Amino acid sequence: MKKNILVIPGDGIGPEVTTWGKAVLEKIGSIYGHTFSFDEGLMGHVAIEATGTSLPDDTLAKAKASDAILFGAVGHIKYDNDPSAKVRPEQGLLKIRKELGLYANLRPIMLFDELLNASSLKPEILKGTDILFFRELTGDVYFGEKTRGDGFSSDLMIYHKYEVERIAKKAYEAAMVRGKKLCSVDKANVLETSRLWREVIQDVAKQYPEVETEHMFIDNAAMQLVKNPKKFDVVVTANLFGDILTDEASQIAGSMGMLASASIGDGTGFFEPIHGSAHDIAGQDKANPLASILSVALMYEIAFGLKEEAKRITDAVDKTLKAGYRTGDIADSNTDKAKILGTTAMGQKVLEYI
Repeated sequence: MKKNILVIPGDGIGPEVTTWGKAVLEKIGSIYGHTFSFDEGLMGHVAIEATGTSLPDDTLAKAKASDAILFGAVGHIKYDNDPSAKVRPEQGLLKIRKELGLYANLRPIMLFDELLNASSLKPEILKGTDILFFRELTGDVYFGEKTRGDGFSSDLMIYHKYEVERIAKKAYEAAMVRGKKLCSVDKANVLETSRLWREVIQDVAKQYPEVETEHMFIDNAAMQLVKNPKKFDVVVTANLFGDILTDEASQIAGSMGMLASASIGDGTGFFEPIHGSAHDIAGQDKANPLASILSVALMYEIAFGLKEEAKRITDAVDKTLKAGYRTGDIADSNTDKAKILGTTAMGQKVLEYI
């Protein structure tokens, strides 16, 4: 197999973690006889500094010509402190999702037994949790019309029927090969967009009679996720709700540094850790590279259909954790201090176990 990969390191810890995602991609490729041609693009704060825009045309052209994209993170504290900034790093991420038609964000909540104590939840509640989130990516308040007036502001929450249908089908197809359970999360008792969402989910559900469908309000879902996470299998929800729920679910896995994601549509896939740019630890060799590495496992499985290669990566991460190695974000009071590793040493350990 020969593939063209675009690497977009982005901001903050993005370059540090994508270095190890790329290294694992190449290592697995060398074992199984796959070859990759790599290119690199700017996006986010670094792109604004260099070009004045958060997503240069050159990066977008490279993205459209690639077979898959490995992404780091975007964001910078200067924009957090200046909400009036017209050009922002996150605009590049939203634009590339829209331009590539990346309408479904897949976030598996994989719980490694070795990290049961890394979560703030009780181990007996967590053990056995295995959730696959489908977050809609191209609609909702993120893309609706935004207005700022004299003493007021508004964000338009908007969904079209086709946007809900296409992600619903992706989620149901996944449910068919998992536990045949799907939970759709909305706020249909208040929001008109959620009423449309629920109607469309109910229609699509008729095409998958083997799948047990449950509808749940977002506030209840947020509570149930920490009360009994094992009740969920496949979860499908809107952009804003998905953003919030998957960050909440990151604590089930012990840290955002452990969670990978894939943004997919009908073309090039976009693979990234769910954590942000974390400028407070950038350049200090403290970032957890495991989410980027696990994103590469998703790339092998989802973009290329190579499940054996994907499993080899997740197995290597599992073996690394079983051997007691941790980065600071997933270490606890029982961790051997000699096995608390920086970004580079953790990446090298995973390569050794591969």
